[in-house]
This record gives sequence, C-alpha cells and structure tokens, in this order.
Amino acid sequence: MPGLAVGRTVQSRPMPATKLKSAGDDPGASVGPDPQVSDRVSALLEEVRTGGEDRVRQLAQEFDGWDGPIVVGPEAVAAAKRRLAETVKDDIAFAHRHISEFAKAQRDSISEIQVELAPGLVAGQRLVPVETAGCYIPAGRFAHVASALMSVTTSSVAGVENVIAASPARPDRGGVHPAIVFAADLAGADVILGLGGVQAIGSLAFGLFTGRPADIIVGPGNAMVAEAKRQLFGQVGIDVIAGPTESMIVADETADAHTVAVDLVSQAEHGPDSPVWLVTTSPDLADQVLQLVPTLARELPEPMRASAVAAWRDHGEVIVADSREEAATVCDDYAPEHLQVMAADLDWWKTTLRNYGSLFLGAETTVTFGDKSAGPNHTLPTGRAARYSGGLNVLRFLKQLTWQQMTPEAAAAQAPVAARISRLEGMEGHARAADVRDIGTQDPR
Repeated sequence: MPGLAVGRTVQSRPMPATKLKSAGDDPGASVGPDPQVSDRVSALLEEVRTGGEDRVRQLAQEFDGWDGPIVVGPEAVAAAKRRLAETVKDDIAFAHRHISEFAKAQRDSISEIQVELAPGLVAGQRLVPVETAGCYIPAGRFAHVASALMSVTTSSVAGVENVIAASPARPDRGGVHPAIVFAADLAGADVILGLGGVQAIGSLAFGLFTGRPADIIVGPGNAMVAEAKRQLFGQVGIDVIAGPTESMIVADETADAHTVAVDLVSQAEHGPDSPVWLVTTSPDLADQVLQLVPTLARELPEPMRASAVAAWRDHGEVIVADSREEAATVCDDYAPEHLQVMAADLDWWKTTLRNYGSLFLGAETTVTFGDKSAGPNHTLPTGRAARYSGGLNVLRFLKQLTWQQMTPEAAAAQAPVAARISRLEGMEGHARAADVRDIGTQDPR
C-alpha cells in the first residue's frame, strides 16, 4: 500500500495489533477543558447567577439574536405543530414510541425491595424520581430532534415531576425550532425554554424562568455547554461530560468493505474532531476501507464533507488484529462510545465485549439507527468513560433510596457489634449510641 506507514502503538496501552493508519494523538485519552473555555464559562455562569433573568435575556440577544419570549407558551407550541409536515411529525412519533418503550422496560427492570436480614431487622430500597430535570437540546445548524426525544422521554418515563427543556431560540426560526418544540412537547416536557449555551445551563441550574432549580441536567452540547455542566456538577447532577463523538467498527472477512466505509464516514461527519476507528482481522478489508473512506467523505455535501475529511485525516485509525480475541481486547481498551460489530458469530462478540457506550450487532444495525430512532439512549460516555459508566437511562433520574427498621430485640443484637466496631475506629460517640440500645448495657437511669 504506497503511502501507508505502519502506525505507532500507543505506549500507555501496549498491544501487538498493527495500525495501518494511526491518529496523531492517543485516541482514547481524555482531554481536559481548554483553560480559555473554562474561564469564559466560569465568568458567564457567574453573570447568570448574579444577573438573573435580565442578564440571561441579554445573553440570548448577544449570542442568538433572540429578544422574544424565553418561555415557549401553549400558543407557540400549537403554532410549531402547525408548521411541521405530517410526515415529520409521524417520524418523530415513530422514534418517540421506540425510545419510550425501551425506557419503560428499563424502568421495569428494577424494583423496590424489602428484605428481613435478621429477626426483627427489615431493610429495603425505594425508587424515587428526582423532582426537576433540565434537558438541554442543541440546535446549531440543524434541529437535534433525537436529542430532545432521548432526554425528555427518558426523564418523563422515570416519573420526574418537572421536566424542563431548553433549546436555542433564533429569529430566523421564529424562536425554538418547531421540530424540537413538537418533539419536546410530545416527549413530556412541562416547560420549554428558548435558551442555548451557557445561559441555558445556568438558567436550568438556578431555576430561572421556572422557579425550579434542576436536580440533574442532561443532554449534549458544544464545548462551552459541556464545560458549564462540568463546573456545575455537584450543585446539580449531570449525565456525562461529553467529548467528541467516537465510533469504532470491529469486522472480519465476512464484512462488506463499502458498508464499513459508509458507516465510518457517517460518524466522521459529526465534526472534525470525531474519531472513527476500524479494528479488523482481515488485512484485505483494511486495505479496501483505507481506499474507500477518503472518496466517500469527499462525496458528502458541505459542511459535512469538511468535517468527515478532517476527522478521518486527523483522528481515523485502521488496526489489524491477528485474532478475534485480540480484536476484542483492542475494542475494550479503546472503550468507544459506539461499537459496531460486522463479523461472524455475533453472540460471541455480545458476550465477550464489555467496554462501550452502546453496542450495534450486525451489518444491518448501523449506529444511525441508535442515534435517531431505535430506542436505546444515544447520550453515551466518551473518552474511555465506558470503562466505568453506561449511557443516559431511566435510572439516572431515579434515586435508589435505602431504609431500615428494627424491633428492640433486633437493635439489641446489633448494638454490641456496632459498638465494638465503632470503638475499633475510634468513634466513641457512635459506640455509646449503640450501647443505649443494648439491653445488657443500658444505663439504669
């Protein structure tokens, strides 16, 4: 293959697989926030905190040119529905149905429990939804309808009392994009705010325009949105601190090279910093994909063409493994956000692979389906966070609260053990609290 050099092996993760195309940096490494972005976001959040709704209105005008109402009222929701073609509304409803049904199945997979651990000692678990969820829905060049469905539907199914959606309002759209308004309303949003960027995240966190500060903020966004969520984490819960979208395909000699290349390019169009990786046991497939991807990327319309070309050039990788076991090891090591398998024996891959945001099994199951309409949530961990975390799901909006209750006899059985452990740890106050429940040591007074 003229012009192709064997790529380096990432030193922090040694592996014998050969990289036929290698990115310039460690593709799985987490990158910290840009100091300039961090400082700017910090300043904006403070402005929102101290300036309140008036300052947010100014920022909406400054960043998005919007000086209209921030809260999308019932009339605006009805108008948005009228503006949309029936086919668009049908497609949104189709995707919503799948996302909702999957979220309901997740909710039903966990239950409240009660167990008697010892005579007279009963403990249990309650499932309590958070009171208020803030769902951020990006809307730059395009309307991210799927993001509205993924976040709002999931929080609604979880039973969140107040679901507040926020998406940029712009004068050229007459406010929030009508497709986002329709999707958020269909999915169960109680309030829709016409706000984007840091001012939206700050407003959700501080309860501006609603009087209900969010307990958790979810949804993707640009670098400033991600940094605002990171800085507010602790004051509010968040889903993930999302980096650039990442996709990996693992394939063997049964895979079709054109399909593999199309799917890689489809994910590379997310942005110029979105890595796409191929791991394969077939050198022939690797060669074909290396030839196809640049051509397919250049065939996209702008601005997707520029994004895909740059993403492949700067972040694309092709790795040839000697066996499927080695290929699986590479996949788990990268822990990609999206992992698609185009190989024989899909059950083996499903039971073997363990580090990924979401798994797409078979050539028919393109990541596009998961991104838009299949059902499982598309808000997923990046930057190797899939080693320890999954994606957004119903449980993120549910608190698993434990409780316990004892009879006097059960307390007396616990008391001497808890007292001894307390004294072993140097916590005399704890020990005395146990002592007064120990029938054998109670103070006769």
